[in-house]
Amino acid sequence: MNLLNRKQIAAQLYTLRNFTRTAEEFDATMKRVKQIGYDAVQVSGTGPIAPDDIQQICETEQLTICATHIPFDRLVNDLDNVIKQHQSWNCRYVGLGALPSEYRGGREGYTAMGRLMTEIGRKLTAAGLQLIYHNHKFEFEKFEGKTGMDWLLESSDPEHVGFELDTYWVQAGGADPVEWIRKVEGRMKVIHLKDMAIVGDKQVFAEIGQGNLNFPAILQACRETGVEWYVVEQDDCPGDPFDSLSISYQALSKLANNE
Repeated sequence: MNLLNRKQIAAQLYTLRNFTRTAEEFDATMKRVKQIGYDAVQVSGTGPIAPDDIQQICETEQLTICATHIPFDRLVNDLDNVIKQHQSWNCRYVGLGALPSEYRGGREGYTAMGRLMTEIGRKLTAAGLQLIYHNHKFEFEKFEGKTGMDWLLESSDPEHVGFELDTYWVQAGGADPVEWIRKVEGRMKVIHLKDMAIVGDKQVFAEIGQGNLNFPAILQACRETGVEWYVVEQDDCPGDPFDSLSISYQALSKLANNE
């Protein structure tokens, strides 16, 4: 049985943030993303481009907008427009890319954020959308015997708050990506796939298959827990980020075909 379908592989546009600053750049970049083989993108890190332009360009290139990352301030103060934007894009998954710093200090901060995400998520659910939270490594600091991620998981409503685990950052936080994929079963439809290599004594971002993460096990856990979108992200690339996205796409395609 195949671990995933190639149509489920998406490119996280934060990887290409230096190439999506204007509508013209966005247009040229989406053509290159499509040429690599991707059929979907996550919109994040782009310049001040009109949502209608993003929609038109992606439709022209036949690229599905599978998810986004939206600034916390917009989720709190501009949610109606966030909803309209996602509905017009036919994009269900509304991502929060990181926890605001004022909520990171301990159990109380994480649980307060879990409750706030539930409030936001309830409004998104009513509109046919889903709030998803993307982790870094700081969420794996422990407070009162549990990690920040545990407190977020426990204090948020499963019906209204989902997760978007980042495999690199889970590993960097000292946790097991496969274990966490199973831990959020039923609450994760989008995952960030990112490899980790060791250079000298440092952890570095790597293309999928170029690092040390166990992607066959990761993909197996994703398939078994109902993940819909497999989003490739690389925060920093050693060379051309288009080349990095291509290397990762080819590696995932081979895994998809059990090669």
